[in-house]
Amino acid sequence: MSHKSGFVSIIGKPNVGKSTLMNALIGEKLSIITPKAQTTRHRILGMVNEENYQIVFSDTPGIIKPKYSLQDSMMNFVNSSLTDADLILFVTDINEKHDESDVLEKIENTEIPIIVLLNKIDNATQEQVEEKSAYWQEKLNPKNIYAISALHKYNIDGLMDVILGFLPVHPPYYDKEDLTDRSQRFFVSEIVREKVFNNYQKEIPYSTEVIVKSFIEEAKITRISVEIIVERDSQKNILIGTGGAMLKKVGTEARKDIEKFLDTKVFLETFVKVIPDWRTKKNYLKSFGYDN
Repeated sequence: MSHKSGFVSIIGKPNVGKSTLMNALIGEKLSIITPKAQTTRHRILGMVNEENYQIVFSDTPGIIKPKYSLQDSMMNFVNSSLTDADLILFVTDINEKHDESDVLEKIENTEIPIIVLLNKIDNATQEQVEEKSAYWQEKLNPKNIYAISALHKYNIDGLMDVILGFLPVHPPYYDKEDLTDRSQRFFVSEIVREKVFNNYQKEIPYSTEVIVKSFIEEAKITRISVEIIVERDSQKNILIGTGGAMLKKVGTEARKDIEKFLDTKVFLETFVKVIPDWRTKKNYLKSFGYDN
């Protein structure tokens, strides 16, 4: 029997449910899911491996007009995921009132087949679904339009068969044992970053980067040391909190999730470091992995 393998890029504005969709399709908590926009900063690949196929999904940062170097780099990840895809899943929130021209600029002239997914339909009317379907049909002329709810896994099963229909016959691109192209260290830093997003307001999460400084696997415990990087002293103080209480809370929440993820006991140390304006400095962005 022939084996199919290919790349599927999940594209859309921030906060439309791309990461939730990817997790629903893969069945693993691969991408950070938080209610705040722009939490996915990298391109993360997740694989679905079956005997006769391998689908490599690419969850990309939400498409925005970049305002600083970090965001330029995030948009480069989106562009690169559009050059090697066999299929584009364009995710749009059915309730979206705002213009999606930033996204359309990137995909309207592509040769790659597009499927439009109208997400978050659990609160929508049939009328809304028909109206949006007609709109996207005219705008993009996609191969298919589906109404889904990634959160409630509604209409997700049928999607897999449709996706397979677009993939070429090809041997697997990655080891069939792998779920992702990212290392455990990467996910550890994402888990800590997720806790920062959940616990702090305003600009703090967007000014934060998390670097895993050491990751030592012992027989009964994995010892991990992370550095949380912020841009200003005032942010460092907020992050640490009175008597270190906030940092401790973040550390405890992160440790529990990391233990689940690694399936082992974890000792987690967290340090906070100030690097002024790292988001605009090319050399730091490069060392933090934002270099294409």
